[in-house]
Order: sequence, then structure tokens, then C-alpha cells
Amino acid sequence: MNRKLFLTIASTVACLVGALALLAPEFLLSTMKGAVPNPAALVMARTTGLLLLMVALTAFLVRGHADSPTMEAVLKANLFLQMGLIPMDPLAYVNGAFTTIGSFAPNTVIHILLATGFAYYLVKVRKALAVTAS
Repeated sequence: MNRKLFLTIASTVACLVGALALLAPEFLLSTMKGAVPNPAALVMARTTGLLLLMVALTAFLVRGHADSPTMEAVLKANLFLQMGLIPMDPLAYVNGAFTTIGSFAPNTVIHILLATGFAYYLVKVRKALAVTAS
């Protein structure tokens, strides 16, 4: 898979989840996560949704860009985002906020796959930039 396709897929995933969190936070929290929605949780879900839409937009807009320090920064930021998200849902399950394995397992797998992809392309960009700097 090339980087443009990977970033297109990553942006699509972030867009879908972001739109769901922004537009249907009660469904996301109660049906998909098995959590009890409350006003604060709904605000946070919507906020997260909007942020995910912006992450999606950034990935989509740069997906065809050449190797550059900016591409390196975008890949690095997305890698750190995915790494930070990996433990979130399992911890919510362990602490009782989410009630089923299905409320966290699919997201956790997606975050691991996305982190792996961002790490892979980050290494490739760094190698390409190192060669051009020599």
C-alpha cells in the first residue's frame, strides 16, 4: 500500500468516527460503547468528533504531498495520536465506563493498525529526507 492510499484510508476512518461522535454522540456512547451518556460526556464526544474531523482533513489534504519536514510532522503527530488512543478504550472498559469487549476491541485494533502504518511511513520519510540531506 502506498502512503497516499494509507492516508486516504486513515482520513476516511477519522472522518467517519468524527462525524458519528459530532452528530450522534448519544448513539456512539450508549449503543457502540455501552456507556451512559450524560451532558458532559455528550459535549466531550462532540468535541472529540470535531477534532477527529480536523485530523481527517489534515491527512486528506497532505496525502499526495512529497517527502518533506511537514509530511514528517504530520505522520509523527498522527503516530503519537494513535499511540495515545490505544490504551483509552481498554482503560474505560477496565474502569467500568464501557461495558462490553466490543466497546473497545475494534477501536483498539484500528488504533494499533493505524499506529503501525504511521510509524512505517514516518520511517520511510525520515530515510528519504536523510538521503536528500546528504
